[in-house]
Amino acid sequence: MAPPGVSIHAARISAKAPWASWTDDGRDVVLAPDMAHGAAQLASLAPSAVVVAHTSSSIVGGPGWDHAVTAKLVEILPENCAITTNGVDCIGALSASGVSAPFVVFPPWFGDAINARGLEYLAALGVRASGHIRQIPAKKWQHLRPEELYGAFMHVEQRTDMLFDQIVQACPAEADGVLIVGTGVRCVGIIAALETALGRPVVTANQASLWRCLGLAGVDAAISGYGTLFAKSSVPADPR
Repeated sequence: MAPPGVSIHAARISAKAPWASWTDDGRDVVLAPDMAHGAAQLASLAPSAVVVAHTSSSIVGGPGWDHAVTAKLVEILPENCAITTNGVDCIGALSASGVSAPFVVFPPWFGDAINARGLEYLAALGVRASGHIRQIPAKKWQHLRPEELYGAFMHVEQRTDMLFDQIVQACPAEADGVLIVGTGVRCVGIIAALETALGRPVVTANQASLWRCLGLAGVDAAISGYGTLFAKSSVPADPR
């Protein structure tokens, strides 16, 4: 999805959600060791923008976590580096798209508890879902519980055709858009097709973070084929 002249770099984090845990008094967060190490590695590249690309962390951390972890990363990353989180990005993308009552699609590896927390997280930030589903994996994986799917490597064999059909069939008429949660979900290739089929904006986790990071980095480039979001103005304030 990235336009010419933009490079994307990643530091893989193996910590459990949230990648930064709250202190006992709930006033600050402590970065997981590999997250702090990853941020330090990225800092050496002098990036224009850095995103904590983990929807689960924003959800499990809850409202306030995004701001707290951004404030903590300021201590590691370069002064002129914009910092954001996937939770902030998704909320901003929905707002820019005029979506306030999205149909929310959760990954197949999200259990009931985190789905409920995800809906609560969105509601606390002014986004009330018109409905939601958890993506159903291919038949070979359906005997496993959601929490077991990632460990069984289901995520490397994702079926975007199945995801497309499930969303089109289940999206309620009252939904004014679609939000596909989870940066581990393979879905960017069906964004445009979903918008055509549904006649409504579609926001996905990775799409939202790229859109916001481009805005934070001051990149104004035309990106086609990956949803109407990229036609929206993205000049968000630095979240620090």
